[in-house]
Amino acid sequence: MEIQQEDNGKKGVFFIEENGEVVAEMTYVWSGEDKIIIDHTGVSEKLGGKGIGKQLVHKAVEMAREKHIKILPLCPFAKKVFDKTEDYKDVLF
Repeated sequence: MEIQQEDNGKKGVFFIEENGEVVAEMTYVWSGEDKIIIDHTGVSEKLGGKGIGKQLVHKAVEMAREKHIKILPLCPFAKKVFDKTEDYKDVLF
């Protein structure tokens, strides 16, 4: 399963598509040039329990490190992942 990304400069999404259907997604909005706000994470029930949501958050962390930006996780799921993952504190806003 490949995690894809779309970003129009104002908002973006990391997602997984299977057979033309989005089965997992994590959306974010830009807040200025140096911060994104993760506002939603959703994973299809058929992918539940496979750690897909955590993989989506990890992709956002990789992007933040590459672009030298910070992340504010307003989505409860993403916030929980950040709270449990000490390695992500460097990109936390």
